[in-house]
Amino acid sequence: MKLSSQIKPISYLKAHAAEIVRNLGEQREPLIITQNGEAKVVIQNIESYEQTQETMALLKILALGNRQIEEGKVVSAEAVFKRMRDRKEPC
Repeated sequence: MKLSSQIKPISYLKAHAAEIVRNLGEQREPLIITQNGEAKVVIQNIESYEQTQETMALLKILALGNRQIEEGKVVSAEAVFKRMRDRKEPC
């Protein structure tokens, strides 16, 4: 994805909103909107946004897991399975 082709001024957004929405759905690439020459917002289609949010959630889970490992807050798989077997009631 080449972002330089996806940068437009806010006046372009105002004049071509329907076309932009249609293109975002087809291309799945974000559009950067500038105001007074500065990048101000990023517009993307809903599927890309949802995928980004899911990716961020997974990265947060990984970071939390890494932090817990570093802090020694871990239990061996063997201990977890033993605890599960001990809790299971006989049939």
